[in-house]
Amino acid sequence: MRGAFQEPGLARCSVADTRDAGGCWLAKLLGSPDATRRERGLALLRTMIRIRVLEEGLEKHFLGGDIPGFAHLSIGQEAVAAGACAQLRRDDSIASTHRGHGHTLAKGTAMRPMVAELFARSTGVCRGKGGSMHIADFSMGMLGANGVVAGGFGLVAGAALSAVQRKTDQVALCFFGDGATNRGPFHENLNLCAVWNLPAIFVLENNRYASTTSTAETMKIADVALRAAGYGIPSRIVDGFDAFEVADAVGEAVQRARSGGGPTFVECKTYRARGHFIGDPERYREKSEVHGVMSVSDPIARMQLSLGEALEPAEFEQLWQAAREEFADAVAFAKSSPAPDASDAFFGAFSGDREEGNPVRRIEARERDAMLPFAPNVGPGSQGSGH
Repeated sequence: MRGAFQEPGLARCSVADTRDAGGCWLAKLLGSPDATRRERGLALLRTMIRIRVLEEGLEKHFLGGDIPGFAHLSIGQEAVAAGACAQLRRDDSIASTHRGHGHTLAKGTAMRPMVAELFARSTGVCRGKGGSMHIADFSMGMLGANGVVAGGFGLVAGAALSAVQRKTDQVALCFFGDGATNRGPFHENLNLCAVWNLPAIFVLENNRYASTTSTAETMKIADVALRAAGYGIPSRIVDGFDAFEVADAVGEAVQRARSGGGPTFVECKTYRARGHFIGDPERYREKSEVHGVMSVSDPIARMQLSLGEALEPAEFEQLWQAAREEFADAVAFAKSSPAPDASDAFFGAFSGDREEGNPVRRIEARERDAMLPFAPNVGPGSQGSGH
């Protein structure tokens, strides 16, 4: 059975957005018995195109000097973000990686504040402090990108435990790469979530490379999902270039989690079409390898082919045009926005610390007054790499 869930210990089965409320409307569409394949496909395609336009545009502006710090692109992996986040509600949580632009957009963060954040402007979703690798949007349940490999597992375990303690049916989903599965937090938190039967979903974006090292050099197994069996967690391996397949697998995992069935592991076989970071010389792989994979597996082209005659060429081009206009508007908004005020660096760490009269604000204001005279004049573009 292609792509079927396997219970721990069973032989594995082989496998070859939106600005709305966190993908909630898309989740309803995907789960609706009245939704046609065309409607589902168009919704997923729109999200993937928006991510692709965002990533390609960010690459251009980063190389042009508009974006500080470091940036890691997810071109080629759009089907995972689109398919997974499409099954989540606004009040569900996700934790991302250092390659998190697509996750953030697919979960529902608007383009304007997202791009402003990457441009290190005060109108950014994190007031310009987070940047590419530390962007977060709690209003959409996006707990944050993370410069620490495997840094999201504990956040998701905590969010899932919170849902249980508050007696809600929320779920928490962790995106991570193959390299993170060789680190301690992966094993510790999978075990914890399994033992406590927490509503957590672990979505592996297996793009074949941990930074600049092939997975063939770092692990003896071809399918990382095998590791889930060691913790008694059901798993599924899917084609990560197929947004339909990702959405179906994550949708089933979400249903299991909401109904008290505990955690699920979904391994998405995918590929990143760009280097580890913008500017990566990519000496660890041949250009022919990248071309060979993307020429047959580009998730956007795959969805276009899957929809066939149900998708008119003009309609396809309209999706691209709308995404380009949205991104251009976001860039203009970012460039017209002011850089963060230096004094604001001392606020935002604690709840209420921006409120006049709050005791925490008084403490942080004293620290600001004591330290600000010695701070370097870094101006906009002071976000570090963090990775």
